[in-house]
Amino acid sequence: MQLPIYQVDAFTNKTFGGNPAAVVPLEAWLPDNTLLNIATENNLSETAFFVPTENGFHIRWFTPTVEVDLCGHATLATSWVIFNELDYSQDTIKFESLSGTLEVTKSDDGITLNFPAWDSEKVNPKNEFLLSALGHYPTELYQGKKWVAVYEDDKFIKNLSPDIDAINEIPSQGLVITAKSSVSEHDIVSRYFGPQVGIDEDPVTGSAHCLLIPIWDKKLGKTKLRAYQASHRGGDLLCELRHGRVFMTGHATLYMKGHIYV
Repeated sequence: MQLPIYQVDAFTNKTFGGNPAAVVPLEAWLPDNTLLNIATENNLSETAFFVPTENGFHIRWFTPTVEVDLCGHATLATSWVIFNELDYSQDTIKFESLSGTLEVTKSDDGITLNFPAWDSEKVNPKNEFLLSALGHYPTELYQGKKWVAVYEDDKFIKNLSPDIDAINEIPSQGLVITAKSSVSEHDIVSRYFGPQVGIDEDPVTGSAHCLLIPIWDKKLGKTKLRAYQASHRGGDLLCELRHGRVFMTGHATLYMKGHIYV
């Protein structure tokens, strides 16, 4: 069987930036083990698969080890492929997913994802998991689908070399570390480590901002936030909290397209 495949760098306007995702259009779903084998072979943080439906598309996301319930950069990459490579004439896409209906729109500002805002609980930051993994307690700690550790200094975020094995012991989908930005171009910075789902560090993580934006909205009193994920590749997200949803706008660029044989 021959299948088309695209590799798109998401949340960036230049090749080799942002977060690379593989995108595989399908006419019908393949067995789950085949989807996971393709994602494992691609060895990117995410491979997105989608099939057409009556009202849009059904999308699924796989890391090299598991299926996940939400992925921002691979949804952005998939949307870029649909808008630019598949002769799609509309400005809005509706995806059905494990996280419900996701609406994506394109404009002169980029591609905007309409994602859920995730709840988290503020807890005692004196957490021994974090001390072991990061070497320092955060000033604040929030627990949700992912843990979010807030620090005072964005240089700590950018320069940290964490203990990934220790992070893997955290009982969640991984750890987000974040701080207020010290540069005027951005409001917040973050990094995300997810060894629990097969990703030691994800270059740019849309789903992490489903947690980050509600937290920083309360801390800064701003519904619109310019976010920077400070991985080695780096990525920019323009985010807005609106009606209980997080809107994320970014750009994407095509790196590669071809075929795979399964």
